[in-house]
Amino acid sequence: MSHSKKSRKSNENAPKLAPRTKKSDRVLEGKKQNTGNKAGSRHNTNLVGGKSGSAATKKDPRHGSKKAIALDLPNKVIAPKKEQGPKLTEEQKLLKLEEDPRLNQLLDMLEEGKELGPNDQKWLEKMLSQIEALMERLGISEEDDLDHVVQTTATSDDDLFDKFESGADLLKDYQNKD
Repeated sequence: MSHSKKSRKSNENAPKLAPRTKKSDRVLEGKKQNTGNKAGSRHNTNLVGGKSGSAATKKDPRHGSKKAIALDLPNKVIAPKKEQGPKLTEEQKLLKLEEDPRLNQLLDMLEEGKELGPNDQKWLEKMLSQIEALMERLGISEEDDLDHVVQTTATSDDDLFDKFESGADLLKDYQNKD
């Protein structure tokens, strides 16, 4: 037997759809109205059932405390606890202090000849004394730093060119190994 498609047309015995109704005729089902207390009933003593004179004798338990709350800030500021991380070595502490952006900014301002405020001046002196103490503990002196800087910087263009050429020879040797 061959395959035949089902027809979409329904006959007289098929279930019928309900007739369409207009929007205005439809009844919307939703929340039941007129249940519960009226809005604002706890504030209006007449609706609650009491009279204006009996409001003092019958207190509504839903009202909160009448205790006054201080709105000014406390005089003593509580500092948050600092998280204790792994202990830094003295070299790490020194690097951290030297890389401080505020310290660098204040030192730049001093080099330009600008005046610092009293708070900034105190903070700068404190940081510099900490850096100096760490350098003494590590055995680093300012002369050592200056000698290191002088050794790392080239004195002339010829020295730089020689370094460049020697690097090129090393590169050629590396490429020839393959």
